[in-house]
Amino acid sequence: MIILIDSGNSRLKVGWLDPASPDMPREPATVAFDGLDLDALDRWLTALPRRPSRALGVNVAGADRGAAIAGVLQRHGCAVAWATSQPTTLGLVNCYKHPSQLGADRWASLLGVLSRLPGTHPPFLLASFGTATTIDTVGPDNVFAGGLILPGPAMMRNALAHGTANLPIADGQVVPYPTDTHEAIASGIAAAQAGAVVRQWLAGRQRYGEAPQIFAAGGGWPEVRQEIEHLLADTGGGFGAAPVPIYLNHPVLDGLAAMARANPAPHA
Repeated sequence: MIILIDSGNSRLKVGWLDPASPDMPREPATVAFDGLDLDALDRWLTALPRRPSRALGVNVAGADRGAAIAGVLQRHGCAVAWATSQPTTLGLVNCYKHPSQLGADRWASLLGVLSRLPGTHPPFLLASFGTATTIDTVGPDNVFAGGLILPGPAMMRNALAHGTANLPIADGQVVPYPTDTHEAIASGIAAAQAGAVVRQWLAGRQRYGEAPQIFAAGGGWPEVRQEIEHLLADTGGGFGAAPVPIYLNHPVLDGLAAMARANPAPHA
């Protein structure tokens, strides 16, 4: 078994791939832990039906967190290889000025989306709403064109509460014309996230001459989904078709699985 690990800023997601079976099956459901709860990772590894042979992961939570995860895996006889962004992987081309500086989780997520698509596909963008929101675009030629990074919904809310004297941690509805502070903050956050998505969708449509498909991911998606879908419907209607985002549960692990399937044997 190959363990798949997505070590993010707040959550640790894990899965597995079985290279011994012809179709290389995956875990029935991804498991997520608090990023600091490495005892939970240890218990999960202990409960696996077979001892893992190796692990493949991405880690954006810092070197100390990566070393701690590696230590838990080592106790189960499993070494981890941390994937990094490359100039090209599995046909996906990285147009970052310095390819290695692209977040490894963003790169793996895009590979995860590509693993779901046929060889001929429209351009797409992946909007991931985590601690940070990232909105990345890939063309029909499998070239990653670039993307945005902005604070995620929870970070925006906390920044307003902690960076001002009188604003609360908002718990309000998203409405067109807010009439209290909680509504105003919730609606402002959703509007900012939706505006960034629609900006990139319009930029992609202009760049490629066709409407990009939209994929969404991350724990912040439920908070902003309605606003994004409404704004896309209003904007897309002017072009004859309103895009509907497709939510993906774990594109990072999907991308790692694609890489593992391409190289199922352990490194020498």
